[in-house]
Amino acid sequence: MFFDVEWEHAHMQVRLGRDWAATVGVDDLDEDRLALCMLAQRLFLVAGPMRLLDGDFPDRAFMRGIIEHNLNQALALLP
Repeated sequence: MFFDVEWEHAHMQVRLGRDWAATVGVDDLDEDRLALCMLAQRLFLVAGPMRLLDGDFPDRAFMRGIIEHNLNQALALLP
């Protein structure tokens, strides 16, 4: 499956955190698209764990921590 470059960089930024810019950051990305992709990445990282909590996931507190972290990150991206 192919996504655009901003989607891929948003994904890497979530995975690498602060090291993203030093490792693979580039200057010619569309900042608006990157922001939208970053918001979508964070929302996916909220929705996926929430689906796991619908079942009998064994470590529910851990999964809630992942949800809360990504939800706070997503909210911080909003104006």
